[in-house]
Amino acid sequence: MSMTIDRINPLDPIQPGKKAGKAGQVSKDVKSDSISLSSEAIEKAELYRAVELVSSAEDVRAERIAELKRKINDPSYIDDAVVKATADKIMDAFGL
Repeated sequence: MSMTIDRINPLDPIQPGKKAGKAGQVSKDVKSDSISLSSEAIEKAELYRAVELVSSAEDVRAERIAELKRKINDPSYIDDAVVKATADKIMDAFGL
């Protein structure tokens, strides 16, 4: 038993009777691509960026923190004047 398949369309991709457009001509029906992000995706991207910025930033305060830890652990550093100044700053911060 043998089977014959006849061609329906020509194999040539250029159909006869159709004119090719001018080179560089853009069809007015061309739609541009677009993208839409959810608010959740935007928030996560902003959070990710913030974490990356914090992670890559130099810790310039590390030296200052180490200095303050040394002072706090020194019994002669904390006296009545330091306690009063600290209490005043706390009260000012709370507007009291």
